[in-house]
Amino acid sequence: MGTGIYKRKKPLFFFLLPAFAFLAVYLYYPFVMNIVNSFQDIPRLGVPASGMNTPWYSNYVQMFTDPVVGTAMKNTLIMIGVTLIGQVGIALILALMVDNVKYGKKIFRTVYFFPIVISATALGLLFNLIFLYDKGMINQMLEGLGQQTLIDWKSEGRALLTMMLPVMWQYVGFYFVILMTGLNNISDDLYEAARIDGAGKWQSVKYISLPLLHNVLCTCSVLAVTGALKVFDLPWTMFPKGMPMKSTFLTGTYMYYQTMEARNVDYGSTLAVLIVVLGMVLSGVVNRIFKEKDY
Repeated sequence: MGTGIYKRKKPLFFFLLPAFAFLAVYLYYPFVMNIVNSFQDIPRLGVPASGMNTPWYSNYVQMFTDPVVGTAMKNTLIMIGVTLIGQVGIALILALMVDNVKYGKKIFRTVYFFPIVISATALGLLFNLIFLYDKGMINQMLEGLGQQTLIDWKSEGRALLTMMLPVMWQYVGFYFVILMTGLNNISDDLYEAARIDGAGKWQSVKYISLPLLHNVLCTCSVLAVTGALKVFDLPWTMFPKGMPMKSTFLTGTYMYYQTMEARNVDYGSTLAVLIVVLGMVLSGVVNRIFKEKDY
C-alpha cells in the first residue's frame, strides 16, 4: 500500500501548481520584465516606459564604462572573499571546537546564531555608534588606553573594512549552525574506530570530519557567494548613498542608489541583470571547485 502512493503521480501536480504559479507571478515574471526594462527608457518610478533606448543597448554600454560599477564589482569580490574566509572559515573552526565540547552545545548554538535574529538595519545603526569618530565605543576604549589621536573609521582608507566587519560578524552563526548539523550527522562509530586505531583529535578532524563535511561546505560556499552579491541593508545603513565616498558601493547598494535615489530605473534594472549573471557564474565556479562527492 505504501509503494502504491508513488505510482499515482497526477495528484502531485495539483499540489505543485499553486507553488509554481506563485513563483511565476512573483519571481519569474518580474525577472523577465526587469530584463525588458533594461532596454527601455523609464524616466522614474511609477511611470511607464517612454520607449526603447537609442540605441537599445545603451544602458549596457554605460554599465561597462561606468567607473563606479568597476568599484562596486571590486568591492563585491572582496566581500565574497571576506564571506568565504571570515564567515564560512570562522564558522567551520567554531563548529569543530564546539563539536568537541561535552556540555553546553545548545548555549553556544544560541549565542552564535543570535546575530541572525537581529535586523540588519538595527545592526547597522549599532555599528555606526561603535565606529563613531566622536564618542564612539572603540575610540572611547582607545582613549581609555591612553591614545590621544582618534581614528576616523569611515575615512577613505578604513571605510571598506568598517563596512565589511559587521557583515562578516552577522552571518558566522548562520553557517555555524549548518556545519554543526553536518557534524552531528557523522556517525560516532567512525570516531570511535579512529580512536581505537590510535588517531588523535587533529587526525580525526583531518581524515573524518573535514572529508565528510565536504558537501556541506560546498553548500555553505555557494550560499556565501550568492549572499555577498545581494548584501544591501547593513552597508546601506552604515554608508547611505555610498557616503562619505563612492568607493564603498557594492553591486547591491549601487543598484538601489541608481533605482531609488538617482531615479535611473532602467539603468538600475541593468545593474540587477549584472548581479544575476554574476551570481550564476560565480555559483557555477564554486560548485566546480567544491564539487560534491558521494561517500
